[in-house]
Parts: sequence; C-alpha cells; structure tokens
Amino acid sequence: MSAKKKPAPYIQPPQITERLIEVRASGIHGNGMYALRDIPQGQILIEYQGRIISWKEALRRHPHDPSQPNHTFYFSLEDGRCIDGNDNGNDARWINHSCKPNCEADEDEANQRVWIKALRDIKQGEELFYDYGLVIDEPYTKKLKAEYKCLCGAKKCRGTMLAKK
Repeated sequence: MSAKKKPAPYIQPPQITERLIEVRASGIHGNGMYALRDIPQGQILIEYQGRIISWKEALRRHPHDPSQPNHTFYFSLEDGRCIDGNDNGNDARWINHSCKPNCEADEDEANQRVWIKALRDIKQGEELFYDYGLVIDEPYTKKLKAEYKCLCGAKKCRGTMLAKK
C-alpha cells in the first residue's frame, strides 16, 4: 500500500469525539471497516498506525502468516520505510482494497503519519476501501497478478491489487 504524496504542511486533524467507524466481517475479504454514520467527503477517519520499520526488516518478518504469504499489513512510506500494522497497529489495517475506493490515504511525510480520509460522501453501513496500489519490482505476470487478486467487484476492477505500471 502506498499513500498519496501530500506537499502541504502538516495540519493536526480535528479531534473526533464520536465514533465514525467500526470493524466487522467483510463480504470482500476477512474483516473490513464500516461507517457507523454518514461521513462527509474529506473527513479524516483514522490514522494508519503501527511500528515504522525498514523494508529490510519487513522482508525479515515476512510472511506474518505462512498460509497467506501475500497478506500483510505493511504500508509503504515515501522515505522508503513502511508501517507494520501488525506490530502495534490499530483498526485501520482492516480497511480493504477496492479499484473504486471511497477513501484515500494521505501521508504527512514530515511527521511520518498516514491518515485515511473520505474521498466522497459515505453512507452509514458502507464498507470503507482505498486502492492499495501495491508496487512490486518485477514484471506483472498472470501468476503475480493472480497472487494479488482483487475481489472488489467494481465494474472497472483491474483484477489485481497491484498498481498500474
């Protein structure tokens, strides 16, 4: 996963006093994150948290679950490191991928934080998604795309969670 680069200076998001989202079983994959009420476009929903580690360390830890070697909670940062949401992470790690997302991730590079925010108005009960845009430094073969198969069901689903090359 990677975040959209944010050139603007860091702005502390507003304190959220009302629960906006919760984790429940997903029809897409495993657990998912759902809206507890209507959420307006632009609303910051949650910070993607976990231990910040090098990719070398991420590769050493990989896979977290040998039965699902391509399922991780790593979130790439612009500085070349990543957040391991499986290590001291929070519920943001349960947000699933979609080729037609209703959320996006914004990285605050100066403070090494990633915020998930609503791309559009989201209705109460909707599952939250962002486009993981996974980047793998090898040719995208049919086999590789299948290993990162997308299950979102969007009309224009690209069939994989891998980013377009």
